Amino acid sequence: MDSFRAYRIYEQDGEVQGRLETTELDTLSPGDVVIRAVWSDVNYKDALAGTGKGKILKRFPLIGGIDVAGKVHSSSDARFKEGDSVLVAGCGLSENHDGGYAEYARVPGDWVVPLPEGLSLRDSMAIGTAGFTAGIAVDRMEHNGQRPDGGPILVNGATGGVGSFAIDMFAGLGYQVTAFTGKHDADEYLKTLGASDICYRGEVEMGTRPMEKALWGGAVDSVGGDELGWLTRTVMPGGNIASIGLAGGVTLNTTVLPFILRGVSLLGINSVYISSAIRDRVWSRLGTDLRPRHFDSIVTRTVDLDGLPAVFDDYVAGKNTGRTLVKISEE
Repeated sequence: MDSFRAYRIYEQDGEVQGRLETTELDTLSPGDVVIRAVWSDVNYKDALAGTGKGKILKRFPLIGGIDVAGKVHSSSDARFKEGDSVLVAGCGLSENHDGGYAEYARVPGDWVVPLPEGLSLRDSMAIGTAGFTAGIAVDRMEHNGQRPDGGPILVNGATGGVGSFAIDMFAGLGYQVTAFTGKHDADEYLKTLGASDICYRGEVEMGTRPMEKALWGGAVDSVGGDELGWLTRTVMPGGNIASIGLAGGVTLNTTVLPFILRGVSLLGINSVYISSAIRDRVWSRLGTDLRPRHFDSIVTRTVDLDGLPAVFDDYVAGKNTGRTLVKISEE
């Protein structure tokens, strides 16, 4: 290719701004594998990076997009050959390495995942980092003893990408799932994904005691703040809490009592700093037993590179439901 389009993010005079521009391969971050991008997606992290509302990029300028899926264009890594269907999720894209919002991406071979059986390129980006993160949460909770007969799973931030997939996956595995949300108009969406009950933010008395009535067998939390503190006080003995996000704040107010008296486990979930063994296992499961059942419901919007700025604003304002796909080229 001679030149191609990319959405690159700049910092100038303390302000972060992204813009579409034409670029060339030799301007990209180094790597062993060049991917002709077909699909990407939008995560909350992408919105923070693209608007400057969060300090995501560790250097400027960088092409945005923490996920990408497509076909191998060229490779000096013997594990991959031209035409292979592959994906990259996280791994430092749009943090310290040019990301997936471009018609071509160049990445280290160790970051590249062969497209799992059971998934199309579009499916893989419908899942993306959000679904991958939810999959890690399910996988780690189960490895730490979580079982369907251990009580209902509460999913906080239920209408977001991570929350939507967590509901779908846990319900598909036979768990009873309660969705926790501030959106009163999302009942039908959440029940379609598999939520059997819905709790509304602002209508739950969270209490102030070190431990409250044990309500949940486990929880997936993508909000943080006071609500994560409440979950530590209300999860049943032996239950797990997967901590994923910080939309509600970075402070955690709790005590050691739930951990030493109820044996509650707080599991930090990170999709970037993860062993290749866990990464490969979870992606394999995402094409089999964790494969989302409701792609059509979870993917609520598809845009091209030109449509990114408006999408970012919706994510930051908390107006987004489900997943947004970015179509970059024809497969």
